[in-house]
Amino acid sequence: MDVLTPRSLSEALALREAHPEALPIQGGTDVMVGLNFDRAHPAALLNLNEVVELREWAPSGDGYRIGAGVTYAEMMSGPLAAEFPALAEASRTVGSPQIRNRGTIGGNLATASPAGDSIPPLVVAGAEVECTSVRGARRIPVADFVTGVKRNALAADELITAIHLRPSGVAETFLKVGPRNAMVIAVCSLAVSAGDELRAAFGSASPRPVLVTAPRGEAATFPAQVAAAASPIDDVRGTATYRRHAIEVLTRRALERCLA
Repeated sequence: MDVLTPRSLSEALALREAHPEALPIQGGTDVMVGLNFDRAHPAALLNLNEVVELREWAPSGDGYRIGAGVTYAEMMSGPLAAEFPALAEASRTVGSPQIRNRGTIGGNLATASPAGDSIPPLVVAGAEVECTSVRGARRIPVADFVTGVKRNALAADELITAIHLRPSGVAETFLKVGPRNAMVIAVCSLAVSAGDELRAAFGSASPRPVLVTAPRGEAATFPAQVAAAASPIDDVRGTATYRRHAIEVLTRRALERCLA
């Protein structure tokens, strides 16, 4: 298997155009699982670890531009955690310290798993994915970028280069249910923000992201609204009935925390 290692973003985009069959890899926390278990057979790997531009973040307009290579560990503390507390909480629940040090926000979006921990808080924040090719860049709302189970809206010559989002300025939180507290894929998860508008998005309970909104005055019925918007399935980690119930309970707990 060939491994292509660009040293700059421009070189990475040129290689992406020339080798659309190459599978991008940054942290590798999802890609290497597929390779090790013989589930993925890419003709080549596009190694993005040497592309410094992907690991940078900075204020942009009234929000932030966060490079796709920023890790969960970087999101857990410091200025980014202060601005995006729900995303920081979600990042703290991911895997082990080793995985949090390697796994990236961009990689989580590219994998597009319904259980992706960063996706619910990004949807609640109204985040946009920056998709870039040699043709230029475009921005897609996260809720539209994930098109199905492990499917996304990237064109064959595009890379995820950044995420754009603005601090909500209101109370927000992230909650997750799993068989244990660490090293676990969520049975279901939930992000909530509570300003004049209540906003919620859940994980592991629908094939693609769903944003549920309601006026603050509907806080009493909002948990039931969020649960009704879910379309969970039965699998080895939980039943659809349990997931729907858990989402309603998590929403109630999240509101209690945010509205306290």
